[in-house]
Amino acid sequence: MGRRSRRLLVPEAGAAMQSLKANVMRQEGYAVDENRPDDVKYEVASEMGIRMNRNGDNGNMKTEDAGHVGGKIGGAMIREMIRMAQEKLAKRQP
Repeated sequence: MGRRSRRLLVPEAGAAMQSLKANVMRQEGYAVDENRPDDVKYEVASEMGIRMNRNGDNGNMKTEDAGHVGGKIGGAMIREMIRMAQEKLAKRQP
């Protein structure tokens, strides 16, 4: 099975998505380097007792563990996007 593609449908949205990730994870209480928001995954993994290699070689990592780390980050981002959408819709209501 090959690697999943992480390409955005709108490539220009990349910087905004990284900024959203940094802001959301900061709100969740994590120390986030604005220049490297993806590094928060190592802190999340450590908190969950999951070992990740910083050199990118995580081929021995269990799929379930990767899902737990990604799910915690992605879930927080989705909740924030839903909150933002609800707020925007509420402003449109007369």
